[in-house]
Amino acid sequence: MMGQKIHPIGFRLGTTQSHDSIWFAQPRNYSENLKEDKIIRDCIKNYILQKTIRISFGVEGIGRIKIKKRINLIQVIIYMGLAKLLIEGKLEELQTNVKKKLNCVNRKINIAITRIPNVYEEPNIVAQFIAGQLKNRISFRKAMKKAIELAEEAGTKGVQVQIAGRIDGKEIARVERIKKGRLPLQTIRAKIDYCSYPVRTIYGVLGIKVWIFLNND
Repeated sequence: MMGQKIHPIGFRLGTTQSHDSIWFAQPRNYSENLKEDKIIRDCIKNYILQKTIRISFGVEGIGRIKIKKRINLIQVIIYMGLAKLLIEGKLEELQTNVKKKLNCVNRKINIAITRIPNVYEEPNIVAQFIAGQLKNRISFRKAMKKAIELAEEAGTKGVQVQIAGRIDGKEIARVERIKKGRLPLQTIRAKIDYCSYPVRTIYGVLGIKVWIFLNND
């Protein structure tokens, strides 16, 4: 039952998964670096959501944000489903905004965008799709089934979607989940991607969790 009790990505770090933040810091500076990472990610997400065109089905297109730090350089790679959404010339503005938020003078910030070839292999984008559907008052079961169909079309071997909270405005919170295909959580060599995504609806906050089984290399 080990695969059921801990974070699926943390369980596989060093085998099939790697960290989204790569840097080294002394113990006394660790919390500062961790706080920096959160500021960078929040700033980028807010900026992209404000500046880019919203897509009708609710996908903002941000898969993950990877951060690599050196002594005088912070390198940020944004993985997006639709990389062209960020209008040319705005990348410099985004870099300036992030630098102001961090208030760093001696370090250079380099931000790059990479397009994700198979968008619905990314659990974050699948969760964003479901969140967009729920905000548009689409039935939660219909949204979950459609998300699983999109993930299957992207070539995944298995997918599980879970929604928790006051679903459809019911007084008692509950958990609903749908699974399709294989999901070997107990196998470390199985590459399983995972995300937890909150969405605010008129009934309150719902929690969306997505597990995607990619391969078994």
